[in-house]
Amino acid sequence: MAALLRANKIAAGLCYQRLTIKDSPPFCLHGLYAVYLEHFGWYRVDARGNQEGIAAEFCPPVEKLAFPMVTQGDSDLPEILTEPLSVIIEVLKYSKTYQDIANNLPDIGLVKANRAMFLDSLTDTA
Repeated sequence: MAALLRANKIAAGLCYQRLTIKDSPPFCLHGLYAVYLEHFGWYRVDARGNQEGIAAEFCPPVEKLAFPMVTQGDSDLPEILTEPLSVIIEVLKYSKTYQDIANNLPDIGLVKANRAMFLDSLTDTA
């Protein structure tokens, strides 16, 4: 989605949430994107598609993302990146099947300070 927006000269970046699969560890990364809106600034959007119990909406300036933080360890990562995280690239690069990806869902470690911060090196941040 970010690539399509960029191709149409709309500023866009990648964002992530760290979530559980079934409300308990293990954790994995859920990707979303951000667009720059002239009157609102950066606005995060989740294009995953709605279904029963999941409703992501485009209603600036209020973000209505698909997944709320419900489990200790979940984190809404505020960084807007220009490229995917390296852990995402690695899983996609070395997985041959959907099941390979499902068995190795990428995650990152978090440290609590004033806000959640990445422990992994983020050399590809915007």
